[in-house]
Amino acid sequence: MGERCNWVRTDADAHYHDTEWGRPSHDERYLFEMLILEGAQAGLSWSTILNKREGYRAAFANFEVDEVAR
Repeated sequence: MGERCNWVRTDADAHYHDTEWGRPSHDERYLFEMLILEGAQAGLSWSTILNKREGYRAAFANFEVDEVAR
């Protein structure tokens, strides 16, 4: 693992940085998750959103688009 970016402050940040940040994805569920989380982040820190990520997964049916649409 290389150096971490200076925005990494918490364990959730570190995990996200090391496993997801800057990695391309074509997984539709993951992209939908990022769309929802990015929208929720407006005015909040990314750390706050990452710490609430499991709650968002529960609220949005694990980001199953068809399930959310129903």
